[in-house]
Amino acid sequence: MKKKQHFLLWMCVFVMSMYGCSGAPVSKMKNAPQDESAHVHANKPEEDLLSPDRFLNIAHRGASGYAPEHTLKAYEIAEKMQGDYIEIDLQMTKDGKLIAMHDDTVSRTTNSKGKVSDFSFSEVEALDAGTWFNEENPGLAQPAFNQLEVPSLEQILDAFGTNANYYIETKKPEENPTMVDELLTVLKRRDLLDADVPTGKVIIQSFSKKSLLEVQQKAPSLPRIQLMKFNGKATLTDKELANIKQYAVGIGPNASSLTKAFVQQARKAGLLIHPYTVNEKADMKRLIDWGVTGMFTNYPDRLNEVLGR
Repeated sequence: MKKKQHFLLWMCVFVMSMYGCSGAPVSKMKNAPQDESAHVHANKPEEDLLSPDRFLNIAHRGASGYAPEHTLKAYEIAEKMQGDYIEIDLQMTKDGKLIAMHDDTVSRTTNSKGKVSDFSFSEVEALDAGTWFNEENPGLAQPAFNQLEVPSLEQILDAFGTNANYYIETKKPEENPTMVDELLTVLKRRDLLDADVPTGKVIIQSFSKKSLLEVQQKAPSLPRIQLMKFNGKATLTDKELANIKQYAVGIGPNASSLTKAFVQQARKAGLLIHPYTVNEKADMKRLIDWGVTGMFTNYPDRLNEVLGR
C-alpha cells in the first residue's frame, strides 16, 4: 500500500512539473513570458501615467518624422503608432489664440515669414503648413500635406478629445503673459481640468520656471516638467534637484548632455526624466538602460519597437 502511495505521489509531482497548477503545459501557457527583457517597459493600461515604473513614449511635435510637425496629420499618425503622448508647443497670435508651433516665427514651417505675434489666428490658419516638409523629405512627400494648416490648441483637443494624452509646452511665456491663463481656460472648457481626469492626462512643460510656478498656483493638479538645455554634460547639484522637485515632477534635458550618473542622480532625487529628442534605436536603448522614464522622439513606432510593445 505504501509503495502505491509513493508511486501516486511521484506521478503527481511529475504531472505538475510538466503542466503547472493551471493544467496547461508550462511551455504553452497563455501568460508564460516569452522574453521578459524585451517587454520590461510594456506598460499596463492600469499603471499610473506618472509612475516611475511606466515608460512614456512622447511623440515630438507629433510623429514629425513622417508628417509636417505640429499638424493634425502628424498627431493622427502619432496616435496610430500608439505614442503615449502627443507634444504640443504653444505660441500665441496677436489676437490671443494659442496655436501649435515650435518657432516664434512662421518662417520655417509655412509659406510666409514673420513673428507669430504679428499674425491673427485667421491669418495663420490660411498659411500652408506642409509644403516645406514635402520639399525637405521627397521620399515621404504626400500631395495632401500641401493642404495642411497650422492648428489651434482648441482644434487639436477637439480632434483627439480625452482619448489622447497631451504634453504641452508654454514657449516664451515671458513675451505672452496671458499664455497660462488662456491655456487653462481652453483646458477647462474641454473638461481636462475636472477632478475625474486621470493625473498625467495633460502634462505642462516649460523652460520657464516662472511659468511652471504659475501653473502650480492656478492649476496644482497639472503635473509639470522643467525643461533644460545643457551646453556640455548635464550637471545639477542635489540641492538644485530638490528645488526643482518643489514645483515639478520631473525634468526634460537635451539627450546629448546626459550621462548615466546624471540620470541616476535625477532618479534618486525622485524626479522623472524625459530627454529630447531621441531618434536612433542605439541611443534609445542606451538611455533606457541608464534609467530614463520616457523620451521625446519623432518616430514613436521606432521607440515602441525598442520597448518591445
